[in-house]
Order: sequence, then structure tokens, then C-alpha cells
Amino acid sequence: MHLIQEMFSYPFMQRAFVVGILVSLCAALLGPSMVLKRYAMIGDGLSHVGFGTLAAATMLHTAPLAISLPVVILAAFLLLRLKESSFLLPDAAIALISTASLAFGVMVISISTGMNTDVCNYLFGTILGVTQKELWLTVCLSLFVILAFLFWYHRIFSITFDEIFASAVGCSAGISQGLLALMTALTIVLGMRTMGALLISSLLVVPALTSMQAFGSFRAVILCSILLSLICFCIGLTVSYVCATPTGASISLLHIICFICFFAFRKIKERM
Repeated sequence: MHLIQEMFSYPFMQRAFVVGILVSLCAALLGPSMVLKRYAMIGDGLSHVGFGTLAAATMLHTAPLAISLPVVILAAFLLLRLKESSFLLPDAAIALISTASLAFGVMVISISTGMNTDVCNYLFGTILGVTQKELWLTVCLSLFVILAFLFWYHRIFSITFDEIFASAVGCSAGISQGLLALMTALTIVLGMRTMGALLISSLLVVPALTSMQAFGSFRAVILCSILLSLICFCIGLTVSYVCATPTGASISLLHIICFICFFAFRKIKERM
């Protein structure tokens, strides 16, 4: 109890907690659809695009979110378009944009300022860097993602499992997929500060994969993902504060441990 009181006596911890809870919730809502539609690598590709925009913002001395938000959103729609087209294989398209963004970011950083502390914080996450403006922006955009998901839940459910059926009953697959891409891009950008640009995609993928080891229902997987995400974030944030470890790495490792435990439990249950 004393540790919790000490942690939340600092304003930066309060801001990091609110941002992390909201981003974890958004990622947990979107993750199952991304995994089931085989869009998991899109999140990883967008995180590398986020790193490229971070490098550009560092060179231009501008607010990272001012560049990251529009560019990552555009990249999400581009990746979705490439995935649906026959121009490139889906995995190849994601790898192309991902490696190009990563290479661009590394080149820009090496030419301009070098790998300074701020860049490392955005790469691997930190609990120190969330400003008041970023907090309010995260609150507004996270509420948009959560409300949009709840409002279009049945559309998202339909396109996740059967796009042809969704189109037949009047759900535009293109619009629904675009909305999913938009919400994913917003979640990636908002989570870069606390989770890090290179680890934020783990929030989308790992909780969903873990929940699928225990549940077969779409709704149950989402609820389990939410619970796991919130628990792992709270524990990971505490570990990061006490041990001075990167926030993103602490949370991601906890998610991996949970996945291993759930996977092992499922295998043991199957053999019994």
C-alpha cells in the first residue's frame, strides 16, 4: 500500500497510469480482430512507421505526435490497400514498408542528433515522458476508439469472420476495415510514449493470442484480453517504477509469460 501511495504521489505516474490503461483497453478491443483477420503484422509495420515519424520529428524539432498521427494513419490505409490488392503479397507489402520506415528512421537519427535519450524513450517506452497535452489527447482519441468499437461492434464482428456475409447483410467491408485500420493506427501512436514504438504492437497481438488459448467465443476473447492487458499493465508499470526498467519491455515480458502459462495449461488440459 505504501508503494502504491508513493507511486501515485508523482504527477508523471498519474499521467502514465491513465494513458497506459486507456491504450491497453483500446489494444485489447482491437487485438482479436487483428489476429483473426491475419492483420497482426500490420500493427508491427505501423510501429516501425511510427519510429520513422519519430526520427523526422526529432530532426525537425517538432512535437512527435503532430507528425506521427497523420503519417501512421495514412500508412494504415496504405497497408490495408496493399494487403487487399494483388500487386504485392500481403506479408511482403508489410515487410517493405516496415523495413523502409525503420531504415529511414535510423538514417535520419544518425545524420541529425544521434541516438539521444528522447529517441530511446520513444523506442522502448518510459513512464516519465507523458505530458499534460499528450494525456488529454490520449483521453480524447482513446474514447473515440472505444466508443467507435462499441458502436460498430456487430460490423467488426461480421467482417472479422466473414466479409462476404457482412457485405450481403449491408455492412460495407471497405468502410469497416478502414475504421479498424484507423483505430489501430490511433492506438499505435498513442501507445508509443509508454510502450515504445518497437513494442506497442505486442499489446495488440499477445493478449489476443493468450485469450484464444482459453476461450473460443469472440466476446470472451475480448473480455479476457481486456483483463489480461489491464493486469499486465498495472504490474508492468509497478515493476518499471521499482526496478527502473523500460516500461514497454516490462509489460511485454509479462504478456509473454501469461501466454506461455495459458498455452501450457491448454496443452496439459488436452492430454488429460
